[in-house]
Amino acid sequence: MTASVHATHLAQLNVATLLHPFDDPRMAPFVEMLDPVNAAADGAPGFVWRLVEEGAADATGLRPAGEDVVVNLSVWQTQEALWDFSYRSGHLEVMRRRREWFARHVQAHLVLWWVPAGHRPTIAEALERLADLRVHGPSPRAFTFASAYTAAEAAQHLRAVPPAQPELSARTAEPAPSADTAA
Repeated sequence: MTASVHATHLAQLNVATLLHPFDDPRMAPFVEMLDPVNAAADGAPGFVWRLVEEGAADATGLRPAGEDVVVNLSVWQTQEALWDFSYRSGHLEVMRRRREWFARHVQAHLVLWWVPAGHRPTIAEALERLADLRVHGPSPRAFTFASAYTAAEAAQHLRAVPPAQPELSARTAEPAPSADTAA
């Protein structure tokens, strides 16, 4: 690998539309899994960073994509590290039960993109990448596990894909500055 590939990390944004308010008893099993799953992520090989609301243990109180939408934004050393955590850990139990708590998305709800090592993406940046994926489809700028690009491919083509212009709505509004604070 080249030095430029080593100098990159993989960012991911996942959005989920709640079926019930967070304090509804039907959400209790999900809420109970948050701390253990987040602790597992924090200790997972290849984990770099995750968005956490200031003064909280997670980002579930942040609602930059709408009052009924929760976001998960994190950075990983490699795509393999993120895949292993997502599909080969206790996180898989949450994914198996997601229909109990979250609506089925008709548009992309997960986006991946390469960032320089040390960069902490903002929610606005992440939502822009998701909008790009929804408008243009997978590219080296915004992709999914099923349509992945390497860091080298992203470096070569990053400027070839114009950024999407997110729709002007509450679902793409920029959050308050404290929303980008990492723990």
